[in-house]
Amino acid sequence: MTQNYDIIIVPGIPIENGKWNFALKTRMYWSKYLFEQGIAKNVMYSGGAVHTPYIEAEVMSLYGEAIGIPKENIYTELLAKHSTENVYYCYKKAKKLGFNTFAIASDLLQTKTLRFFAHYKVDRNIGLLPMTKIFVKAMKPLMTDPVIDYNKAFVKDFIPLSKRESFWKRFKGTQGRDLDTSAYD
Repeated sequence: MTQNYDIIIVPGIPIENGKWNFALKTRMYWSKYLFEQGIAKNVMYSGGAVHTPYIEAEVMSLYGEAIGIPKENIYTELLAKHSTENVYYCYKKAKKLGFNTFAIASDLLQTKTLRFFAHYKVDRNIGLLPMTKIFVKAMKPLMTDPVIDYNKAFVKDFIPLSKRESFWKRFKGTQGRDLDTSAYD
């Protein structure tokens, strides 16, 4: 039996050269599929302006709406700079909003990579919904490229994370060892 979740966490990916890449596109369509199947009642896209001057969660939210997820079922989390932070901050924000069941929805590799952190550092009840190769192959011909207004997610005077933080600080972040534990309290 497939479990249903109040909300799924979809980690961010930056756009490239003003458009979405295939990894972002598949994550977006995976979240839409999970929503349409009733596996996810809501979607939370996560990620700040990390590598490009566009807030990842905002871009994903615009795409989510454009491909058919109702705006009232889309939430964003804007603090995360790393995958571990996507999980941690989304979980905290979703709990504060009153959601009780959660799952990570991403590609197979990222979902596997985040499993330990999610289950042992956040909440062992977080579900894992890895996207399958079969899904990607079946959906690829059906995926459209909607036009969105990227300017709605643009950050003026943006500085890339690699210029804002040292290598070691970023490395700690990827491991979930630099979390703002007061975020979303």
